[in-house]
Order: sequence, then C-alpha cells, then structure tokens
Amino acid sequence: MSKLLSTITITSVAIAGVIGGGIYLTSTQGVSDNSAVANDAHTATLASVWDRETEPNYTGTKDLTVYRSPTCGCCGVWLEHAQKHGFKVEDIKTEDMEALKQKHNVPPELSSCHTTIVDGYVMEGHIPVDDIKRFMTEKPEGFIGLAVPGMPLGSPGMEARDMKQPFQVLAFNQQGEVEVFNEYESY
Repeated sequence: MSKLLSTITITSVAIAGVIGGGIYLTSTQGVSDNSAVANDAHTATLASVWDRETEPNYTGTKDLTVYRSPTCGCCGVWLEHAQKHGFKVEDIKTEDMEALKQKHNVPPELSSCHTTIVDGYVMEGHIPVDDIKRFMTEKPEGFIGLAVPGMPLGSPGMEARDMKQPFQVLAFNQQGEVEVFNEYESY
C-alpha cells in the first residue's frame, strides 16, 4: 500500500476517533510518508469510506437545512460529509430538537442527533449523503424521509478508527411505518 500512497498526491488525511478523541494525520504534496500530525481537525481533511461518491450524476436540490444541538461535534463532521458531496448546508443550532422532530413527524424510535430538511423531506441522523441523493432522485411514493436511528459507529460523522457497526437507512412515512432503504453490513 505504501507504493500506492507514494504515487497519489495526498493533501491531507485525518483519522477521527469519536471515542477517546482523535488522531489527525496530514502529509504534503509529493511526500509519501503520511505520518505528520496536524494541529487540529480544521487543518486535516477526513479520509473516509464515505468520501467516495457513488451518485455523481445527481441533479436535484443541493440545499440542506440541518438542525442540531450546539454541543454536538459529530453533527459538524456529518455537515462536512454533506459539503464534500456538493451540498450547501444551512446549519441551525437549537436546544429544542425534540419539538423539531415532532413537528416533522420523526418517530421517536427513529430519532438521532440531527434533523435535516431537504426540499420538504426529512432526513434524520447520520445518513450517507449518496442515500439522500438516491431518495431525492427516486422520491418513493408515500415516504416523507429517511432515518439512521441512533448514532452507529462508522456511519458518516461517526467514524471511529476501524470500528464499524452494521446499520440500516430506513424510509418512513407520515404514520411512522418504515421500510429498509439501504443496509450497510461491511463497508
């Protein structure tokens, strides 16, 4: 793998540890040793399985309104994930997340730490952006949004070294009925 890395220009790499803090690595152009430590997360770019775009021809809306607690760091990392995929994010920090979720008919069992509104649809939690793109392209009849319940380790914004929990992206309707939209077992 080091031969491969020496042929690729790496501007910066970060390995973020959600549990127990983070380790931020960076390298400079033309340098094959990626072991220099960056001062903080703002000077390092997260290298993630989620950086790879699988829906590059998406032409739908790219405006997201994200509601989150002012103290939630993983939500900020998820915002960066969305921005890397070309989305424009309006970041609204609020202390009243429960009322917001009720207003948008997010069933309590599907809730997570942040709620995103895109073109009238509700996106709850750490959903891979390519699933949002696919949902917005297909607009499955009767469904009002997607959810990744809880905060599964390994999902976008919840990267924790090599720890990855299987998770499902669920489509849900106004009545709270759900259907599996996508599954991530080994990613």
